[in-house]
Formats: sequence, structure tokens, C-alpha cells
Amino acid sequence: MVYIRLRTTTEEEVGEVQILLAEDDDGVAAALVEVLYDHGHVTRRVRYGRDVLTYHRSSDLLLLDLGLPDTDGLDVLRALRAVSDMSVVVLTARGDERSVVRGLRLGADDYLVKPVRLAELLARIDAVTRRRAARSVADSVVRTVRAGDVEVDLDARRVRVGGAEVELTAKEFAILAVLAGRAGTAVSREQLLDEVWGDASHTVSRSLDVHLTQMRAKLRRPELLTTIRGFGYRFGDDGS
Repeated sequence: MVYIRLRTTTEEEVGEVQILLAEDDDGVAAALVEVLYDHGHVTRRVRYGRDVLTYHRSSDLLLLDLGLPDTDGLDVLRALRAVSDMSVVVLTARGDERSVVRGLRLGADDYLVKPVRLAELLARIDAVTRRRAARSVADSVVRTVRAGDVEVDLDARRVRVGGAEVELTAKEFAILAVLAGRAGTAVSREQLLDEVWGDASHTVSRSLDVHLTQMRAKLRRPELLTTIRGFGYRFGDDGS
């Protein structure tokens, strides 16, 4: 059987918003930092995509330009989502439909096309921040999924097998979180690829197989992860 335990914690106040700005244009960055400062936001500006992954842990919200000099901003967003659920507002000159759709599907909370009115930008930041605060209250319910002697704490990102903690990579846990979050329900390969990678290409599909094999070996409970031929996978024992 699969059990999902809900544990209520105390609501915490939302503190001062720390904004990480990824923008390579010095003039645009300086103007944004000044406006954000005037409206009470503390902003750290970075020029390169690699710096987003370095500094995201000390920030609450990312303003992300897609035209960064070292890597495409969508690749930055994909990499960030593998390790963090921080709020992301894309702010870019790239307004074609494909980029907008990809950005939102990869996990951006909002997508704005330059030039943008500053009042609208500030309103969007406030809206995303309020939604995150509301989710934080809802997330005061901590979900723990148990199947057999495997326990998956989705919020603390911890996995225990027979009471012993098992170390998974960020990608392995992301895959397990999608499956455990829908415990007892069949999840298609395409859905896994979309939620974990934001891409369903042949190359990424092969990567999924590698990560699944490694995850199964670490959990040592192959019966809890069922392969549904021609469709996908299900987490949970046969009695779920």
C-alpha cells in the first residue's frame, strides 16, 4: 500500500524579497536595479547563466534574460528547475511563441517581453511573490509518501529505505518526486520527460533510462517501480 502523510507546521512570515537579476546589458541592468531598489527590493545582478546556479540559493526570485553571453537562458531555467523551485520571471526581447511556451513549460512563473513598462514589471513581481507566499502557507503541509519500507519526503527531498537514508542525485530525486507525487497512478514517459527535463528528445529519453536504472539500484526495491510497457511507470506496490 501507498500512504501519503500530511504534517502541519507553523506558518512563517514572508521576509524581504531578494531578487537575482541575470542580465548582460549594463544599461538595462543598472536601470532595473535602481527601480527595484526604489521599490524596496534587494537585487544582486549577474551577467552569466552559470552565476545563476551559483547564487540562486540566496535569492527568492530570479529575473532572467534569455540572451545571456555564455548560455541560452532556457537552458539556465532547465538546469535551475532540476535543483530549485524558486520563483522565475523571464524578462527578454525574445517574444516568439515557441520561446514563450518553452519558458513557461520549463517552469517560469511569468514571461515578459522587452521593452516592458516598469509599473507592469513591478506588478508582475508582486503577483509572483504573493503566489509564492500563498504556496508557502499551503506547503506548511509536508507530504511524505510511503510505499513498503520506502519513505519519500517530497518537501525535505529525503528518501529512506528500511529507515536508512538513501542519497539520490538531484535528477534522480526529481524523477522519483514526479512518480511518488502521483503514487499508485501511471505516469507516461512523456510526462516524466516534460516535468523533469522540459524536453522529450531521443537523447533525453535515453538519459531517463539511465537515471531510472541508477535510482532502482539505490532503492533496492524494484517491485515498487513498475514499468508499464508502451506507456510509462507507476510508483507503489501492487496493492496500492
